[in-house]
Amino acid sequence: MQLVRYVILAAIGGLAMTGPVAAAEKSLRPNVVVILTDDQGFGELGATGNPVIHTPQIDRLAKQGVSLVNFHVMPVCSPTRACLMTGRYNYRTGVVDTYLGRSLVHPDETTLAEMLAAGGYRTGIFGKWHLGDNYPMRAMDKGFQETLVLNGGGLAQPGDPPDPVDERGAYFNATLRRNGQWIKTHGYVSDVITQAAIQFIRRPSHRPFFVYLPFNCPHAPHQVPEEYRHHYPAKDFAPEKFPRGGHPMARRHNAADLARVYGMIENIDDNVGRLLAALDAMKLADHTIVVVFSDNGCQYHGGYNAGFQGWKGTPFEGGIHQFCFIRWPGQLQAGRRVDPIAACFDLAPTLLDLCGVAKPKQVKFDGRSLAPLMRGQAVAWPDRTLFFQWHRGDAPERYRAFAARSQDWKLVQPLGASERWDGGTDFQLYDMAHDPLELHNVAAAHPDRVAQLKAQYDAWFNDVTAKRDYAVPSRIYIGSPHENPVLLTRQDWRGPAASWGPSGLGYWEVQVVTPTTYEATLRFEPLPNDGQATFSCSGFSARQTIRAGQPECVFRNVRLSAGPGRLEASIRGKRGIVGAQYVEVKQVAGQ
Repeated sequence: MQLVRYVILAAIGGLAMTGPVAAAEKSLRPNVVVILTDDQGFGELGATGNPVIHTPQIDRLAKQGVSLVNFHVMPVCSPTRACLMTGRYNYRTGVVDTYLGRSLVHPDETTLAEMLAAGGYRTGIFGKWHLGDNYPMRAMDKGFQETLVLNGGGLAQPGDPPDPVDERGAYFNATLRRNGQWIKTHGYVSDVITQAAIQFIRRPSHRPFFVYLPFNCPHAPHQVPEEYRHHYPAKDFAPEKFPRGGHPMARRHNAADLARVYGMIENIDDNVGRLLAALDAMKLADHTIVVVFSDNGCQYHGGYNAGFQGWKGTPFEGGIHQFCFIRWPGQLQAGRRVDPIAACFDLAPTLLDLCGVAKPKQVKFDGRSLAPLMRGQAVAWPDRTLFFQWHRGDAPERYRAFAARSQDWKLVQPLGASERWDGGTDFQLYDMAHDPLELHNVAAAHPDRVAQLKAQYDAWFNDVTAKRDYAVPSRIYIGSPHENPVLLTRQDWRGPAASWGPSGLGYWEVQVVTPTTYEATLRFEPLPNDGQATFSCSGFSARQTIRAGQPECVFRNVRLSAGPGRLEASIRGKRGIVGAQYVEVKQVAGQ
């Protein structure tokens, strides 16, 4: 099958006109740029105390803007992204995890892009969406008018299309989706998506813009242009070069891997500088809100984690405490620090407030607008308790790997983030006013405080899980005019045996929109001997012989009934049954 349309990004980018922006645009609502990095820890910036990493552009932006000093995110990426886009806890949106069909935002959720578009904004996303690769969950289905996105949770994962990978790695010359069509890009992925964002900004328009620039870096695999890696020799990572407070950098670490991570972050910083320079050149800086933060805590690599306990994936501060800088020259005072606790689900109501865009009546935010605090207004701001939870599995589970955080106290149950959990409830309590690095568990000394936060957590859990059926995720539509063909990957399949490994065997929950005839193409690792392929969905089932060395097969005259269904595609060989790596379902023309 011809999956990819080879287009040079520079050529398509040339369609975005450049030149001066209409003066009328400056009188409208402010532009918005949200920059989100992937797996960058709080301590991996110069602005947050890292003495080794080179991030002058983000450091400068931090000085020019407001800093949310007690800002929090979810322990992993999809949940944070769901919170950002909806202003709601991710459990409400159907997003519970990062893969195996658990990161599909429910179509009935209203996103920040949809809200701003309704307020007159032109909207574009360039990078990692990670809330659904198929209709009706794609970024282009959820309010983004211009999209250049990668599939799944990152490059070099099963969501990638079945294309050859560049010899330097998947982060170079990647195949991405532009407005639903696969294109072959040229260059390092962070450079490519930033350039696309800049081209979108430069396009003449009388409307303000919302640019969402979610990098997939510095997420593993740690692939970076060589010149960046060489900026960080092994001696730079001597632990004595880093602050020793709290939970210090480990003596044993992988200096080569850290060099790649820091190089990826430095490259992001260069790209942030390019984007800010473009705003300056177009005289838009004073009329543009720029937000920068990361989606979860530091990935474990033995490096510097700002003295925090824990890493990505944990409800300790090392997993959920993040930097967040918001710059709006002339409107928000440079250098202001906002101390009250805040979280990723506060950003949507905050940006709507700053932009003067009304919240849709049907939307019920969990977050609060931080605009009064960011403006330094004297407003009543009662304490609140925020909740953070993540673990593997199809559905939320009470008490498993969670944190309940008020301004001064934090209750943590850190066990059970991985697939297996013994039901342990080892509650820990930290006095965050005096012990922000979580050095001393004081649960035994404050049983009443433990009970209070636990009761608040129970009420929250009951509330946010009450209206979703997690047994079946958001379904992928087959036969919709919005997407044909549909490419299914192991990113979104389900089932107890589903995995990203070679022996994985799963299925996809789908909704057949049009009862008609389809073709289904299966792609798989070639077998050393003859075998058999099986395809079934919505009342249709068929099998066919596949020959040794054959990488794909096509089922024709596939008649599917309308309605919900479970699509299964498997390969049987002498070593057993495994699932297909890709399934492409195409509605037959004229049927």
